[in-house]
Amino acid sequence: MIKLQVIGNLGKDCIVKDINGKTVINFSVAHSEKYKDSQGNLKERTTWVECAYWTDRTAISPYLTKGTTVYAEGSPEADAYMNKENQAAATLRMRVQNIQLLGSRQGGDNPNPNSNTGSNSFAAPASTPAARPAAAAPVPEAAADDLPF
Repeated sequence: MIKLQVIGNLGKDCIVKDINGKTVINFSVAHSEKYKDSQGNLKERTTWVECAYWTDRTAISPYLTKGTTVYAEGSPEADAYMNKENQAAATLRMRVQNIQLLGSRQGGDNPNPNSNTGSNSFAAPASTPAARPAAAAPVPEAAADDLPF
């Protein structure tokens, strides 16, 4: 099995489609990295990954907007083609199996950074009361003495 993992920002809002009774969420993730070339000049390289997330749980789609930072993992595939200038080019695609929201663009809604739709745990944004964990009740001292260990 080959596994691809990417952390990056969405280049545009996601698109939700129904295809033959199944739902797919399409989005593109840009990963940028800075490096120095052989002359010591600072360069930046951006790699785009076209993602397809086949799921019946589309509750995450309102949060997949342009600029949102995500972590996605899945199975990669590459497609080679000739571009408009008749030069060889390639597209990197991923069939997403797991996705996590890591943040959003400044000024936007801040989704729950601990959500994970791959394991059915996508939750409402942390600002809602339902998403806040309940405070743990203190263990009475007498009950602590009854523990078998």
